[in-house]
Amino acid sequence: MHYGSIKKCDIANGEGIRVSLFVSGCRNRCKGCFQPETWDFTYGKLFDNTAAEEIFSAVDNPSVRGLTILGGEPMEPENQRELLLLLREFKVRFPEKTVWLYTGNLYEEQIGEIAGHRTHTEHTAELLSLVDVLVDGAYVEEEKSLGLRFRGSKNQRIIDMNLTRHHKKVMIWEGCKLDRSF
Repeated sequence: MHYGSIKKCDIANGEGIRVSLFVSGCRNRCKGCFQPETWDFTYGKLFDNTAAEEIFSAVDNPSVRGLTILGGEPMEPENQRELLLLLREFKVRFPEKTVWLYTGNLYEEQIGEIAGHRTHTEHTAELLSLVDVLVDGAYVEEEKSLGLRFRGSKNQRIIDMNLTRHHKKVMIWEGCKLDRSF
């Protein structure tokens, strides 16, 4: 897996101050994507233990609320195994901090409710089990709205994964109530 950047003080991609990992590789290629360079699976640097430790070191700060993973497309099959290893270790080291993950795919595609989706792998279920908040859905330029919190278009959902697992149905993150219409 390659990554484009690690932002150590990000307030745009999830609640509070976060460390964000921008992975490389995306087949969705949304019109109006804000980082089309990340579509290339070899963009940036190879993710390794040094990059993981850089993330852990940055997160080990009482002001940081957690880790956000976006891209590119984190749920591309080529990225899932490495992200699973990262999130397993993250949850051991920082059980009180949250993981946000952005995907251009729908949650229902990821969990296999939509049969045969290309991004569902043997790692998908465990990877999603380590995510606290999932922002799903492709960016749709025609549905762009500047009043939305932590997402770019109205079709995208912010899913509270802990409540979703508990209730066994998609539960929208409480913070969406603060969205504004523009």
